Amino acid sequence: MRNSLEAYRKFSPQQDRGPIITIDGPAAAGKSTAARLLAQRLGYLYLDTGAMYRALTWKALRDKVDMKDKRALSQLAEETQITLSCQADGKLKVYVDGEDVTTSIRSAEVDRFVSFVSSIKEIRERMVLQQRKMGMRGKVVAEGRDMGTVVFPEAEVKIFLEASLKERARRRWEERREKGVFLEREEVETELANRDRMDSQRKISPLKKAEGAIVIDNTHLSISQTVERILQVVREKLNR
Repeated sequence: MRNSLEAYRKFSPQQDRGPIITIDGPAAAGKSTAARLLAQRLGYLYLDTGAMYRALTWKALRDKVDMKDKRALSQLAEETQITLSCQADGKLKVYVDGEDVTTSIRSAEVDRFVSFVSSIKEIRERMVLQQRKMGMRGKVVAEGRDMGTVVFPEAEVKIFLEASLKERARRRWEERREKGVFLEREEVETELANRDRMDSQRKISPLKKAEGAIVIDNTHLSISQTVERILQVVREKLNR
């Protein structure tokens, strides 16, 4: 694993490939939707790395793996095949060992455990290898929490998308209601605050703004306005 990871660390913008755009930021900032729509507009591959960690978390919960056992979770990652597939309509499908789990990985239970699972060093190394492999040809919009800092540090365009905690809680609360999960908004806000703390304080690939990243606060922006703002940054960066 170490030698393979070192090889991928040589990934460079000087290679013959198209641009890579990274979008990082906290939970419920709208990264997934913005990245998917941006990829559609540009005709790029949409790489939802957060979905990969969610998929592994979902499998661990399904198989009743001890969620405190890092060794067991790391072993599960070694045995699991996670695949991302963009459909003709631009929507992303997520598969675990060939099973479509696109909807299942967005549950509240997965939300509770995914930050811990994604903090495990061995799991992140395995995922990073897969992510870099998918990005080798370029023309990729990669979304997550360490895309610009760890996975694609040499990306041509780096975005850090953020919004206020209250606005992110409102968005997640509405998302849950649409799925028939009814929680108090304060409960969702506390959950997100805890997630922010875990993501920013973890030792392995903590959530932070990448060097050279452009910060976009979309607290008061619609998703279409957010995408347009990102497109503006992309055009400015690539035209240079």
